[in-house]
Amino acid sequence: MSWAEIGLVVLRVVLTFGLLLVVTVINVWAERKILADMQNRIGPDRAGPWGILQTVADGLKLFFKESVTPRRVELGMFLLAPFLAVVPAFLIFMMVPWGRPVVIGGNEMPLQGADLNIGLLFILAMSSLAVYAVILAGWSSGSKYPLLGGVRATAQAISYEAAMGLSMVAVVVFTATQGEGGTLSLSEIVTRQSGNWGDISPLFAWVPRWNVFPQIAAFVIFLIAIVAETNRAPFDLVEAEQEIVGFHAEYSGMRFAMFFLAEYVNIFSMSAIAATLFLGGWNGPTFEGVVPGLVSALLPTVWFLAKTYAIVFVFFWVRATLPRLRYDQLMTLGWKRLIPAAVVWLVVSSVVMGWRQFGPPWS
Repeated sequence: MSWAEIGLVVLRVVLTFGLLLVVTVINVWAERKILADMQNRIGPDRAGPWGILQTVADGLKLFFKESVTPRRVELGMFLLAPFLAVVPAFLIFMMVPWGRPVVIGGNEMPLQGADLNIGLLFILAMSSLAVYAVILAGWSSGSKYPLLGGVRATAQAISYEAAMGLSMVAVVVFTATQGEGGTLSLSEIVTRQSGNWGDISPLFAWVPRWNVFPQIAAFVIFLIAIVAETNRAPFDLVEAEQEIVGFHAEYSGMRFAMFFLAEYVNIFSMSAIAATLFLGGWNGPTFEGVVPGLVSALLPTVWFLAKTYAIVFVFFWVRATLPRLRYDQLMTLGWKRLIPAAVVWLVVSSVVMGWRQFGPPWS
């Protein structure tokens, strides 16, 4: 690998992390303003224009705030848990292509932190690793209340991760019929969603070739599962103040801010994965030859952000609309509704795709 190629790798990693940090600051502000509008109030309006610097002010406050360490903690695990929450959240987004590859100095640079051929498996692995942050934070705090909160949060994450994984499998199986064999690379999944469904019928020539149309059930299951995976309302039993103390009750200062940061990074990352798997990722009209070349090159990233923020808005909308579920309702929905529904859809989808590709078994 030449120095130029190494430089491009470093550049795309830095760009990916920079994009994630910027959109996280925007997301915190956007949630406050959207909730304020839905609840007929103003929201942040003091720090910066339209209150957009309120997130920065909160971050600076937490950075300089004292980090209290209780006497009975398991210190190593107590300090490690916030990092186990933040690092997997950042690494998940590294797999997401957020724009069309660009050519710099004769070398093609994908707008993606890392294009692994097992990208979806890596995402599931990092999502599973984040569970350790929750249980270690609860256990190492030396108090039974954070421990109980950590156990509940861990059970919730494991339950809904199964439904999320099964909905991903349905997309992988469907994608295998749209190209030469199966793939777990997110960039390849995006590429196979380019074009439209005109090959099925001229009536569908205007419909983009996104997976959401043939895999609508998997999309709904995935959407519900990622809301629960990120511990967002109405599944925010981790922060059920009326019932029990959360797993991060003993954290303060920058350590608590890391859990807060991880939650909002996960919201954007999971929304970006949903846009990539089901909504065509960065695919969209670029108007080449009509608009300036730079605008045409930036439009794929604009389409990606627009689709991602449409799903992020759903997160905020659901929080403003639905009441928190009881814990038994949360577990019932996961184990008795979502997982069976995901299995049934995977079987039905596989049978239909096999029938279309190979004909009926008796033919």
